[in-house]
Amino acid sequence: MTRRRAAGVAILLALALPASRAAAQAPPGAPTPARADTTLPRVLVIATGGTIAGVQDAPGTLGGYRAGTLTAEQLVAGVPELARHARVEAEQFSNVASTSITPAMWVGLARRINAVLRERPELAGVVVTHGTDRLEETAFFLYLAVRSDKPVAVVGAQRPATGISPDGPMNLLSAVRTVASPQATGKGVLVVMDERILSAREVRKQYQRVGGFDGGEMGMLGVVTAGGPEFYFAPTRRRGAASEFDLAGVDSLPRVELVYSYPGGTGPTFATPPVGVVVTTTGFAPTEAAAFRALREQGVVLVTAFPSGDNATGAPRTGGGGAPPRPDSAAAPAAAPSRPLAPSIAAQHLTPQKARILLMLALTHTRDGRELQRIFREY
Repeated sequence: MTRRRAAGVAILLALALPASRAAAQAPPGAPTPARADTTLPRVLVIATGGTIAGVQDAPGTLGGYRAGTLTAEQLVAGVPELARHARVEAEQFSNVASTSITPAMWVGLARRINAVLRERPELAGVVVTHGTDRLEETAFFLYLAVRSDKPVAVVGAQRPATGISPDGPMNLLSAVRTVASPQATGKGVLVVMDERILSAREVRKQYQRVGGFDGGEMGMLGVVTAGGPEFYFAPTRRRGAASEFDLAGVDSLPRVELVYSYPGGTGPTFATPPVGVVVTTTGFAPTEAAAFRALREQGVVLVTAFPSGDNATGAPRTGGGGAPPRPDSAAAPAAAPSRPLAPSIAAQHLTPQKARILLMLALTHTRDGRELQRIFREY
């Protein structure tokens, strides 16, 4: 075994070492670890995988890694400082790269969180560890589907656990401290990264370096300091206990596709039409407008959303706010359809990815255009 690989094995063994065994191997005269403070809040960490649980074949380098390798217990054991702030429990939901997370897994995760918060009133809150590639989507789904005002924080890392200067341990500590704080109650699902507290409704992944996420002009709620979490703002859109999305009778989510409008585009075609389509656009050519009208004639619900943009604030390229354009405004006069057109809805400030998630949940309730637009105004 090479020296580098041996070092990696040693790191993993240290992470996996049970506390009792570690105590037994302590040198003579070493202080006995303190018992858990039973007055501290209780927090459940639910692990789904991702870079925060990633391990390299060559630890301590800038090389590649395997996401979703360490277990929930190993993640918690790797941050002893957690015990100063909460009584932390660990639970494994999945252990995959976040690109493997599916809508069915969103439903299962939300159901598990709802159940544990309902059945265990002693829990202060829940932390979900997650890969960053799909973190904002999972966080927003939980924002809509977790029907509790107890805090839930989603957290990840941009560097693997065995990398140089990993950010996962500090992010996990900040997330646990946040959900353990009474100040976090009622704020909706949060994303805690780089000692910043962001609303899951607004959070967006902006770049691959440490930090990685931004809340735009509306989404940063507070920070985690040496003294603990400090909140300065709170979201006003519906969330948590006020959410109308009950997953008790939902086994799967309706199929909703996400497409782009672009210069020269002719609009999408599907062998089997989905239930809904979200189109990212700043305006439609007549050929695109006709294609989307044809989809609506087939009963496909349409949502228009602005591009999410690349600027520093994460605001839509058109400036943020307002209603995205509708394809009807660009379409040539058409004959009356043989049946009523399916609704066309404006996503308003939501990014296209999040508009798709909200439409998937909304379509489990209704296909009425007025009701769907109400849902997009309120969430």
